[in-house]
Amino acid sequence: MTFRLIPLALALLAGAAQADLLKDPQWQAWLDAGKSVDLARAAQARAKAQPDDDQAAVALALAAVDDNDGARLEAAVPALQACADKRPQAICSYALGRVYGQQAMTASVFKMPGLATKTKEQFAKAVELDPQLFEARSGLTQFYLMAPGFAGGSTAKAKELATEVQPRQPEQAKLLRALLAMNDKDWAGAERELASVKTGDDRTVARELRGNWQRLGFEFMEQKNLPKARGIFEALQRDYPAHAAGPYGLGRVLVEMGQPDEAVKALERARALEGAERMPIDHRLGQALIAKGDKAAAKIALERFVQNKRANPRNVEEAKKLLAGLA
Repeated sequence: MTFRLIPLALALLAGAAQADLLKDPQWQAWLDAGKSVDLARAAQARAKAQPDDDQAAVALALAAVDDNDGARLEAAVPALQACADKRPQAICSYALGRVYGQQAMTASVFKMPGLATKTKEQFAKAVELDPQLFEARSGLTQFYLMAPGFAGGSTAKAKELATEVQPRQPEQAKLLRALLAMNDKDWAGAERELASVKTGDDRTVARELRGNWQRLGFEFMEQKNLPKARGIFEALQRDYPAHAAGPYGLGRVLVEMGQPDEAVKALERARALEGAERMPIDHRLGQALIAKGDKAAAKIALERFVQNKRANPRNVEEAKKLLAGLA
């Protein structure tokens, strides 16, 4: 295992749950929906009027993480560091960890170890300041599971995080045990843990549960257990009808199952739902349209995708190759 796997765990957080970190309901709604432009605009206006506003600093940082904007990520650090050092708040340390994690994803092999260490330190500090901030605990757990031992990885510490939270937050403990099970490739165990989670009216648990089911669905897809993966994504579509996770995953599975017409319908549905901006939907839609034989529509979708500044560079390169094949 290498340092290149460290940001992988952090990348999973981009499409995972967001707690109500932002006190303004509209800001939180923008954050949940991936509407980073609206969030950044509002936060920038507040930061200009109130330079020491910690909520504005957190919002600007998380919007920059969503957009993977290097300059804005760097610009977000001083205000977050001031909050973390002078007015210790768990949300500031959590956001700072997210910024360092995002920077690590594109850093050189020389800078990545330092950024990875900072990521772990900030997540750990956030957990210490607020043991109930589940996103920080989940992020730290994933770091411990994904990082090599010499970089601070530790399965034992990941298990401790799950054990510690059991008395106070038993449903969150189940989510962490599901991560541990997936790390051990115990897919049945992970499924049992997730199926036992009771979300109640806890939006944090509901969002984290959605993200973990999505991850498990893709794990089954990678194993070519397509019926199992399809069932998970159909359930996500049913249980989270306003979110793109279900139809997006379903569309990908349907392509693999040789049903491109149905895949296109699912992916088109996903494009209009919450969270769509965080997923490479147009890339996968282009693949489905190629499988369907509609090269003209595939070209439109793929060209739209390669212009998306938020897209993962790896997906962009794959999309460009598909476009070249359509020329």
